[in-house]
Amino acid sequence: MANLYTHVSSNTRKSYFLISLFFIFIIAIGWAVSWYMNDFSILIIAVLISVFGSFFSYYNSHKLVLSMTKAKELKFEDNKEIYRLVENLCITAGLPVPKIYIINDPAPNAFATGRNKEKAVIALSTGLIQKLERSELEGVIAHELSHIGNRDMLFATLVTVLVGAVVILADMLRYSLFFKGSDSKKNPIFLVILIAVIVIAPIFAYMIKFAISRKREYLADADGALLTRYPEGLAKALEKINSDQNSLKHANTAMAHLFIATPFKGKKAKKRNFLSKAFATHPPIEDRIAKLRSMQ
Repeated sequence: MANLYTHVSSNTRKSYFLISLFFIFIIAIGWAVSWYMNDFSILIIAVLISVFGSFFSYYNSHKLVLSMTKAKELKFEDNKEIYRLVENLCITAGLPVPKIYIINDPAPNAFATGRNKEKAVIALSTGLIQKLERSELEGVIAHELSHIGNRDMLFATLVTVLVGAVVILADMLRYSLFFKGSDSKKNPIFLVILIAVIVIAPIFAYMIKFAISRKREYLADADGALLTRYPEGLAKALEKINSDQNSLKHANTAMAHLFIATPFKGKKAKKRNFLSKAFATHPPIEDRIAKLRSMQ
């Protein structure tokens, strides 16, 4: 029977399997493009460009997100109960206490960000604090602290580097095919393969990226439940967050993956078709709740 530990182990294995698959995929794409263009330095250039852009975002993303959501730092004297709740969970998790921010918004939601454990921040909306009971709020905070403990910001940055490299390689191949032409025109099958790589490779890369993001959410759920020893608290919190129809006022698609649940509701929420599921940053909230309630 599944328990807290098996859920954590399973999601960790799946995350690393997906990232390994991603490495194999990018090496294959890089080799194919380099071979076609007869220049194996292309793969190195693509990775370096992607690394530079991604790690610039890595070091500055928390400032940007806090600014965009208009979050304000919470001091101890502002709300001692919330501060102590975070502090107690950090002691249990063996983490330094992150800076705590409050988003003045009725939509219940939360996120954690920061490039490492020492520079981490956690943000809670006023709606979350007002609408959740203590055990539910504790579950949400434990989930966000698990993202920090699992170094998910670094993990997400690595995946972004790989996606960026694939997109750059596909662009290089497209421009080469368009401007230089190709002997492959003598071989229609090879030309079709090249066009397929140009079109499909970036799409497949993004699908892997979002699949990894969903697995990290499952992992944070399991780790958060392990931290509180009360999976039902987070399950109830997710039910309340899901049923609330308020969208976060200052959220956008670029930062949506950071939140514990999608910040978009009503007309802003995506329809549940195959494509929306494949490119979703979060697993279906019903599945998350079911997994939490299966833990013992």
